[in-house]
Amino acid sequence: MKPNIAVVYGGDSAEFVVSVESSKNVFRSIDPELYSAWKVQMKAGEWSVMKDDVKIADVDKSDFSFISEGKKIKFDYAYITIHGTPGENGILQGYLDLVQVPYSTCSVGTSALTFNKYFCSNFLRSFGIKMAESVLINNTDSVDVDAIADDLGLPLFVKPNAGGSSFGVTKVKSKDELKQAIATALKEDTEVLIEQFIKGTEFTCGLVKLNGKNLVFPVTEVLPKKEFFDFEAKYTKGMTDEITPARLPEDLTIKCQALSSTIYDLCRCEGIVRIDYILKDGDFYFLEVNTTPGMTGTSFVPQQIEAMGEKLSKVLSQIIQQKLK
Repeated sequence: MKPNIAVVYGGDSAEFVVSVESSKNVFRSIDPELYSAWKVQMKAGEWSVMKDDVKIADVDKSDFSFISEGKKIKFDYAYITIHGTPGENGILQGYLDLVQVPYSTCSVGTSALTFNKYFCSNFLRSFGIKMAESVLINNTDSVDVDAIADDLGLPLFVKPNAGGSSFGVTKVKSKDELKQAIATALKEDTEVLIEQFIKGTEFTCGLVKLNGKNLVFPVTEVLPKKEFFDFEAKYTKGMTDEITPARLPEDLTIKCQALSSTIYDLCRCEGIVRIDYILKDGDFYFLEVNTTPGMTGTSFVPQQIEAMGEKLSKVLSQIIQQKLK
């Protein structure tokens, strides 16, 4: 019998809609000759097996299974396409470890580390990785906006500490805007990261390591038509020029790919990961690690896989097979 693969999507963050689109592309790309793929939607406490956007069964959380036509089907593997909690921060990974179901992403520890931007940045900073200076505040702190602006300079980026897809992110150009930007970010998280602005061009590089083989994808150059790469720029057609492979000299392409491979290893990543940077004066400044990157038809990772002449279906099969017993 073919292994049953759960393509898990949804989640409890503002990124639900993005996750839905990622799951569709992953589901289409799982080889039906090798696997039986099922869609599993998670939203709060309701976990449902879906077919054609209609619920066909509840998931039994005691062993990650469901009943179909009177027969119990247990999932053999979970391909996680949740962006945000609980699929990107380690919570879902912990559950899957308990029920002994292998999954496509990083471990509990790595997922928790990389999802917390401040912790991840400081961890990587200790290894000499270049990045912007930053300040972390939480929703109970009294904030001295003058001191923050004087320390980090203007403009600044204000963002939720744990989250993705640029929800709640503001570029602040004056001290007067800082309090409102913090309030906006606090709608998405209880902690806010305030980062120094680095003027440069954004690049992103996806990669996966499979059985000792490094598959580092081509670098993508990101040119938003808005002031920065916010949610609208990411997901509105025509709002960003995405150039893959990036228009970089070979030495800088190699430098970006090598740095991505180093960060992947330092964080002990697994599965497909995408790492974002700002290039300034020949140096790549680290922005963040995405351990469940967007997988829609127009997302960076599928673009990069296509640009290197690979098939997404083949890469997904290799990822699944690596952990599937």
